[in-house]
Amino acid sequence: MPADAETLPILLVPDPRLRARAKPIGTAEMEQVRALAPRMLDTMYKAPGIGLAAPQIGIGLRLVVLDLQKDEKPSPLVLINPEITAASEEHATREEGCLSLPGMYADVTRPARVRVRYQDLEGKRQEIEGEGLLAACLQHELDHLDGVLFVDHLSPLKRNMILRKLAKEQKLKARA
Repeated sequence: MPADAETLPILLVPDPRLRARAKPIGTAEMEQVRALAPRMLDTMYKAPGIGLAAPQIGIGLRLVVLDLQKDEKPSPLVLINPEITAASEEHATREEGCLSLPGMYADVTRPARVRVRYQDLEGKRQEIEGEGLLAACLQHELDHLDGVLFVDHLSPLKRNMILRKLAKEQKLKARA
């Protein structure tokens, strides 16, 4: 990844583009995706975050980048047209946050393990299985491709509390 990759602006809730369903990537978009992936990774690292979906930067394509940096070493993953093909019956609860809802966190319950099929930057079919943080990250980012935010997995009361708090903080920042 080029060190001088330009970072991209991350959309914040309540931007309506975060609620739109992303379109599948075809062969015609592959060059655009190959150019976009390093910029998305650079944006994610600088945010800092561990995952970023194309809709979060205003691009309605089914593209996700993530990097859990195991052992503090970068290990970026680019997923094109990802889809969950299997999910465990067992669930796990983890605290989640989101670059599109800065500073907001909540416990979210999701399947503990998932299998995801996707294409890599060369267009080859790949599969990844995840549990723990990887499973939560995969599900969180794939949700973005369908216009779903982590707060949508919360009770209406918790969701409204977080969204009101975020709106209040955004107003304060706008005044500053």
